[in-house]
Amino acid sequence: MQIAFKKYMFRMGIWGSPWIGFENFEKLFAMSSFWEVLRNTFIISGLKLLFGFPAPIVLALLLNEIRNVVFKRMVQTISYLPHFLSWVILSGIFIQFLSPSIGPINILIKAMGGRPVYFLGEEEWFRTVLVVTHIWKSVGWGTIVYLAALTGINPEYYEAAYIDGATRWHCARYITLPSLAPVITIMLIFAVGGIIDDDFNQIYNLYSEAVYSVGDVLSTYTYRRGLVKMDYGFASAVDLFKNVIAFV
Repeated sequence: MQIAFKKYMFRMGIWGSPWIGFENFEKLFAMSSFWEVLRNTFIISGLKLLFGFPAPIVLALLLNEIRNVVFKRMVQTISYLPHFLSWVILSGIFIQFLSPSIGPINILIKAMGGRPVYFLGEEEWFRTVLVVTHIWKSVGWGTIVYLAALTGINPEYYEAAYIDGATRWHCARYITLPSLAPVITIMLIFAVGGIIDDDFNQIYNLYSEAVYSVGDVLSTYTYRRGLVKMDYGFASAVDLFKNVIAFV
């Protein structure tokens, strides 16, 4: 926090560097690039919340309907696996998979007479790739909380509903979802609270200068200014601003 209000110099240390007040923040708010980065952060995090938050709920409901225990466990295990792989590994896989020359998706597009798409290098596609890959990596792990909540629902509710002529869809709509409502509410509050906390590992490993205008977020911006350009005071001001917004 001190560095954000100082002209930090490595040889002088935190305590020895001179105070400059709000100069870093004045410089920060005067830069058009900062507002672009802030906008990108909210847009990308908002899209992930909009499409990514319901995904584990839907998957948990679908898994809950599977009666074959072996198949259900197999699906759960496969859906959990991406969570344990780092974005360093996954980014290499996606870069190859989405390649305009050797990627299977583009090979299929070309076979159908279409034009190859550079998914990671075109602004109109980059955010879509971020959201889809985020959902793919996190959806399985996100179901754990909801599946645990589903085990707490009294099975007698379902038995009574079936006797009254309810279908499985009716049971899911009028018993399962209302029973999950308290858990969904808490998880949504957590998700909204972290909307400013962008996924640095994912974006840093997938983006390039070609998509900075739509993909550069607060964490990657702080990294470039602080560690690459060694402007520690300015980068600390960006991060402190981010933390204040997250706290609010």
